[in-house]
Amino acid sequence: MRSIYETPDRKVFQQTIAKFVASEITPYVDEWDEAGEIPWELHAKAGALGIYGLGIDEAYGGLGFDDCFMRVIIGVEVARCGAGGVGAALGGCNIMTGPLQALASEEIKRKTLPAIMAGREGGALCITEPSGGSDVANMETHAVRDGDDFVINGSKTFITGGMRAKHFVVGARTGGPGLDGISLFYVEKGAPGFTQTALAKKMGWWASDTATLYFEDVRVPASDMIGQENMGFLAIMNNFNLERVGLIATALGCSKLCLSESIRYAQERHTFGKPLIKHQVIRHKIAEMSSRIDALETYLNQIAWMVNEDEMPVAEICKAKFFGTQVYEYCAREALQIFGGAGYLRGTPVERLYREVRVVAIGGGSEEIMRDLAVRQMGL
Repeated sequence: MRSIYETPDRKVFQQTIAKFVASEITPYVDEWDEAGEIPWELHAKAGALGIYGLGIDEAYGGLGFDDCFMRVIIGVEVARCGAGGVGAALGGCNIMTGPLQALASEEIKRKTLPAIMAGREGGALCITEPSGGSDVANMETHAVRDGDDFVINGSKTFITGGMRAKHFVVGARTGGPGLDGISLFYVEKGAPGFTQTALAKKMGWWASDTATLYFEDVRVPASDMIGQENMGFLAIMNNFNLERVGLIATALGCSKLCLSESIRYAQERHTFGKPLIKHQVIRHKIAEMSSRIDALETYLNQIAWMVNEDEMPVAEICKAKFFGTQVYEYCAREALQIFGGAGYLRGTPVERLYREVRVVAIGGGSEEIMRDLAVRQMGL
């Protein structure tokens, strides 16, 4: 559906990303998914297109501007490759560069951002813990001041890019209980006491490395604190919202792929003497999928406009997050029904899309958390 927010620049950007995905990603997703990783060279190609550069100053290799519509374009088009793990592996660093740009020292920015922007090195945001999940207020990883250093102890889990990243933004408790006692720190891979183990046998997102991280007396200079002490959660709230916008865009892109694959298969497959697409029950499925996709896309475009107007619509983002994953879930289910047994076989996009719905519904804040946060943002 054509958007009233489309501009010539955004259209060219969308076409560029779509062409990149079609030529450099989609033909290889089955191979990469089975291998459990993407070739690192893909990051450099993505960096050259500016995929990492939105909201990052040109001095550090970024684009020097931000546009939420372009963030949405990246999320949608990369998702249409049909393997969510590829998108997560490719763009996982985007959720940690914002805090670096906004809050890190000049030394840390120079050390991290140019290499990440160019796709030479990776980064990861480390907030989720084994005991807490979405309950950030009960973060247990702690950092204690010792002279000119902080000493970090604790663990993080479900960290996207946690095995291959070089640069980490880590949340740790430096104050009292609750959200007000959390600070952010820059930690580099290889720091003494900092180790990682891979999370294997995931339901989906196989091409994305996911890790549990361990901090055992990891000593970092006090100058490597990012932002103000005990203000870490406030510093990354907008970052969480942009992460959720990206996940909504992922749900939209996956839903669109479910629809296009369903139409393609229904036109090719013949049953009872005619193409599957000519059966009314199939046509109704496609109409319903399309209508829900249109509603989600319209909702997401409105959110992108509000973000660009410097209004972070938290309630709307939360509602669109759970609505978007429900649209994706519906489209994946109907696509698999249209494919029938063929869709149950590994190596078909709809099989993978169906299997990967849940990580989009849970990641970045579960549907249940999003509903509760939305109501609180409504003042209730």
